[in-house]
Amino acid sequence: MVDAALLDGTGRRESLFEAFARRLPDGRRYGVVAGTGRLLELIERFRFTDAELEWLREHEVVRPATLDWLADYRFTGDIWGYREGEAYFPGSPLLTIQGPFAETVMLETLVLSCLNFDSSVASAAARMVSVALGRPIAEMGSRRTNEGSAIAAARAAYIAGFDATSNLEAGRAWGIPTMGTAAHAFTLLHDSEEAAFRAQVAAMGPKTTLLIDTYDIEQGVETAVRVAGRELGAVRIDSGDLPTVVAAVREQLDRLGAVDTRITVTSDLDEFTIAGLSGAPVDAYGVGTSVVTGSGSPAAGMVFKLVARRDDAGTWVPVAKASAHKISIGGRKNAARRLDATRTAREELVFVGDGPDGAAEFAADEQLRPLMVQLVKGGVVDQAHTGPAGTRAAREHRAQVMQELPIEAFRLGRGEAAIPTTYR
Repeated sequence: MVDAALLDGTGRRESLFEAFARRLPDGRRYGVVAGTGRLLELIERFRFTDAELEWLREHEVVRPATLDWLADYRFTGDIWGYREGEAYFPGSPLLTIQGPFAETVMLETLVLSCLNFDSSVASAAARMVSVALGRPIAEMGSRRTNEGSAIAAARAAYIAGFDATSNLEAGRAWGIPTMGTAAHAFTLLHDSEEAAFRAQVAAMGPKTTLLIDTYDIEQGVETAVRVAGRELGAVRIDSGDLPTVVAAVREQLDRLGAVDTRITVTSDLDEFTIAGLSGAPVDAYGVGTSVVTGSGSPAAGMVFKLVARRDDAGTWVPVAKASAHKISIGGRKNAARRLDATRTAREELVFVGDGPDGAAEFAADEQLRPLMVQLVKGGVVDQAHTGPAGTRAAREHRAQVMQELPIEAFRLGRGEAAIPTTYR
């Protein structure tokens, strides 16, 4: 596309692309935007190296003139979008990218790979956080996805309200709190469970978390308390009928005097099993496979479409595809969320044709909360949305947004989006 557009001159035509989701994954009543901070950093660094250009040249993918254009590629346009951590609904204009066609269309795969994966993880993680009822949750899914996605998933889960990750690179790169526990292999390495517990306590102190279900759970609890004492920090359970096992472990810990020892459970948890444990004496959760795979929806279903372009006279012309079941709405858009008197979200308003810098109605109606902010101006990224600070800001914003959503948004059963999207 870029090669042909540069050849006929349309590659330099000012264009407006939009990333949005036509629908939410089945059973979801809201989504959570994540990946924006990562995406902005990637756009800032997006370049073609000599090795890549040589491969394109060798395989005759594009013309020599296009290779020269790629060698100098820098995104110089503007980007507006929903803040990271914001809730979104079908049709929400999550990202608007303006610039010459060739520059902007080059970013499609980068935009969608970041937003689709990260938002899927964050949306699933937010559901888990809402049913955990304030109990801490740690992300432990690095072994269930590829190495790059593992770091991205840890970040997205943290934005959605998870408290920590077992991925140390995510901690280093994004400032996310880290944690971890010993695996069954550590117990099996030693001549006995007691020897393994003594080695761990010697290294980490009695406040560590001991894994008690390698062999017999009841014996494991007894050994753990005997080795670490009543100040034992926590025990972890990774198998069995969790509600029954947790109740028995709590009773045994209390009977042994370890009344302050916490119970952490893992074992293929998702939002439904966490909700089922709401009445059990669980103190913390560790979630792996389900969170890094979006709990059954590994991609958020976002698309990237051209919605407007300038004609030869410099006038913006709305454009949209009209394919069956894949209709999009053309034109520049802005968005706001209508809140009622209790500051509860009731409607997603998408203003078609208003400039992305603001709509006049926002100032006149205090029940409208503007949703879009400028993220990139003239190719320069707003650094407030990047790095560890941007990640923390996104986490804080998500927590505030969750307070606005109506109660039906948090139901786990199948249903429609929690609020309707209205185009105006």
